[in-house]
Amino acid sequence: MKLDVLPAHEPWYSDGLKFTCTQCGNCCTGGPGFVWISDEEVERLAEFLKLTVRETRARYCRKIGRRWSLNEHRTHEGNYDCAFLTPIADAGVKRKELSASEAIPHKRRGCSIYPVRPLQCRTWPFWHSNLEDRELWKMAGKKCPGLDRGSRFFNREQIETLRDATEWPQNPPGSK
Repeated sequence: MKLDVLPAHEPWYSDGLKFTCTQCGNCCTGGPGFVWISDEEVERLAEFLKLTVRETRARYCRKIGRRWSLNEHRTHEGNYDCAFLTPIADAGVKRKELSASEAIPHKRRGCSIYPVRPLQCRTWPFWHSNLEDRELWKMAGKKCPGLDRGSRFFNREQIETLRDATEWPQNPPGSK
């Protein structure tokens, strides 16, 4: 007996997506949330900060059930910023990767632990929640001015590798 099988469904992003980080910091602020950090990542963070693992967890992490998340602090505007989100002094400078027509003026903010940022941060914006459908991607783009802009192109394989990553990617989206 032969079964009629539906053809494999191509994801909406099968032709690839553009993303260039504009250093707006919007992915590091907003409603309260979690930035999950593994034991290995806490060790890297501690070494980077020149602290012990215990000091790092005490100062910068919170325990949620059995997992650890980076601390947030509430801003005057009511947002919750990652503890490591910091202003960038040259705010207003346009990123080289964006053409004049794509450049979006905004306050620039960065990550003070960028070289050792957790996997969750390294794989933004290629999260399951953003890739579920085109509308969710567009919604994320309302907060993130780098989505669908700039010179950095990710093919389907790269997108799915980042989406499914369990280890640090070699060339994460925010890097050049």
